[in-house]
Amino acid sequence: MKVVVQKVSEAGVYIEEENYSAEIGKGLVILLGIKQDDTEEDVNFLADKCSNLRIFLDENEKMNLSVKDVQGEVLVISQFTLYGDAQKGNRPGFTDAARPEIAIPLYEKFIQRMKENLGNEKVKVGIFGAMMLVKIFNDGPVTIIIDSKRKVTS
Repeated sequence: MKVVVQKVSEAGVYIEEENYSAEIGKGLVILLGIKQDDTEEDVNFLADKCSNLRIFLDENEKMNLSVKDVQGEVLVISQFTLYGDAQKGNRPGFTDAARPEIAIPLYEKFIQRMKENLGNEKVKVGIFGAMMLVKIFNDGPVTIIIDSKRKVTS
């Protein structure tokens, strides 16, 4: 499982055909890619890491605070293209991305874990598999990529 985490001043997702929108203020946009062999262990690791990632400025202007600390919001967007492979040729292949029957339950568990960590009202989401327009006002800019398969255990 892989995430691209962006610190934002505001963000939103819009899905025209569903007449759906979700917006957040200060917080994080989490683009979530799910791989075929991902498990609930990957979900918990990344949700907890994102909830506690210290990328917000403290009173000394040091990145020392988490989204929890600043009472920020989170927008979670499913993003299977994070597992796009364009090493060979010019058209990416997506064979590493999990199929919906694997990805949807893990996506929903990730959202649930984020809600447990931050509170229901702090977590907004897109719609899995929908074509979305995503508005991101990256603050900093700060963008962090985390892969659950590269975690360090100590």
